[in-house]
Amino acid sequence: MSSTTAITNATVTSSSTTTSSTSSSTQTLGYDQFLTLLITEMKYQDPTKPMDATETVSQLASFSSVEQAVKTNTTLTSILNSNLLTQASSLIGKTVSSTDGSTSGVVASVSTSSSGATATLTDGSTISLDAGVTVRE
Repeated sequence: MSSTTAITNATVTSSSTTTSSTSSSTQTLGYDQFLTLLITEMKYQDPTKPMDATETVSQLASFSSVEQAVKTNTTLTSILNSNLLTQASSLIGKTVSSTDGSTSGVVASVSTSSSGATATLTDGSTISLDAGVTVRE
């Protein structure tokens, strides 16, 4: 059995091959895992054959890119959450109808979560604010 692992743009791709079957999987390599991998690689390198300087610079650049991507992702998530809350709060006092038309009423409050926004109507029922919801004045 042979096994290979390649790191490309902070994504780990692993594939194992045997004579009877082949399987492949892709997993995202997190910031902490990447740092641990880099430190472990440097710790166990052969002192008689040190890592090529170009390879070291390349790995450090990759580490810097991963760090910047994590920061950017955090900022974008914050902006998207703020935007979702602003849009959802503008529905308070308006009449909404669910996608299938089975539930409708005036929005009393709106809550947001990782799965999206939910409107609570004045009669206590709730509507998930997904695509297809109708909004009227």
